[in-house]
Amino acid sequence: MAMVVKNNMSAINTLNTLNKNTNALKKSLEKVSSGMKINSAADDASGYAISERMRVQIRSLDQANQNAQNGGSMMKVAEGAVSSTVEILKTLKEKAVNAANDTNTDSDRATIQKELDQSIDQINDNANVTFNGKYLVDGSHNKKTIATTTRMTNQSLSANTEKTTKLVDLAARNGDPLNIHSTDTVTVSYVKDGKTVTASTTVGDKQLANVVSSLTGGAVTVAYAKTASIGIDGSKNAVNTASGENAITLSAKTAGIDSQIAGFTMYITDNKGNVNKAANASLDAFEESIRAQNASEDNSIVLQVGTKAGQSIKVGLTDMKAHALGLQGTDGSTISVGTQAKANAAINALDAAIQKALDQQTTIGAAESRLEYTQANLTTASENVTSAESVIRDADMAKEMTNYTKNNVLLQAAQSMLSQANQSSSNVLSLLQ
Repeated sequence: MAMVVKNNMSAINTLNTLNKNTNALKKSLEKVSSGMKINSAADDASGYAISERMRVQIRSLDQANQNAQNGGSMMKVAEGAVSSTVEILKTLKEKAVNAANDTNTDSDRATIQKELDQSIDQINDNANVTFNGKYLVDGSHNKKTIATTTRMTNQSLSANTEKTTKLVDLAARNGDPLNIHSTDTVTVSYVKDGKTVTASTTVGDKQLANVVSSLTGGAVTVAYAKTASIGIDGSKNAVNTASGENAITLSAKTAGIDSQIAGFTMYITDNKGNVNKAANASLDAFEESIRAQNASEDNSIVLQVGTKAGQSIKVGLTDMKAHALGLQGTDGSTISVGTQAKANAAINALDAAIQKALDQQTTIGAAESRLEYTQANLTTASENVTSAESVIRDADMAKEMTNYTKNNVLLQAAQSMLSQANQSSSNVLSLLQ
């Protein structure tokens, strides 16, 4: 090779190698210091894009998990309020049973009434519980519903019972006659708008529908007879009897909470005042099958528990105020236990209220359970996506340290050789001496 001065090709080649080794060492140092083999799109464009999408997914999953946890906390607050209401209703049922006993004087019942009024006021306080400033069980978060009327179904009377069946012809579910006589007295008690109403009449040859309508002033009618379908609920679904057999169903006159009927009782006494226990066991078996509700848009609580739009859990929380439970009127009046008859009506009204509260508690509990499963699923999903992202982006530190050491040695070698190559041009000077 000719000896030249202008272009020292050995030095130029060595310099290029030095630059390559410097860049390689820089990348190795970046990977070792960051712990990632992909630090920018320049390192691996497709791998970087996939990794970033996975990171978005991981952060979204973690936020959805947090949402589910917050939702669970909200449901626990709601359940606590409803649980307290259930406990109060248990106590009120106990007080009503006490008041129905004629060992109590009017003064005793007045004292019980004071306890009842205070407890009902506490039920309203429970319904105003909030989470993060949001009311939960005050009726502001109902699911979408049409206006419905109170429906009360009796599956203890014969399946052959019709609206036109005379009281004296009524029979039990097994077909046994109830032994009601024309000289007996039929008494109906019920609670409407917080007021207890009681009325009586002689049985005579009166028909069931006529007696119910007459003694309730038309507030309650026999809505269905000899049918397994007992009306439409708030979601426009047909509600059938539990047994699928025909059953008499009573209905409130109009729809909505203000017109709901609670605590409907019907009992028979003979002309000597003796109670017909067999008849009363069947007649006092009207249970609420459809709850009265006001028409409402869908105001359910929506909990976003997924990474995609619409991946949510909706929870409808009904009104747990005393008025909605049938225990208090729009004017603030409460169910009465002032007399033995009113106390009996209060017992049934409280049974209906307890059932409403337990239904709501069941709804909340089911949502809590689902949210727990959701949290577990989201945690697992986040873990799996993180593992996949790690495979793409995380550096194998043992391998990268090996590369770093290699590149560091090569850099030092190139630096040394560049020094030697630069010295080769000085050899030309020997020719000029």
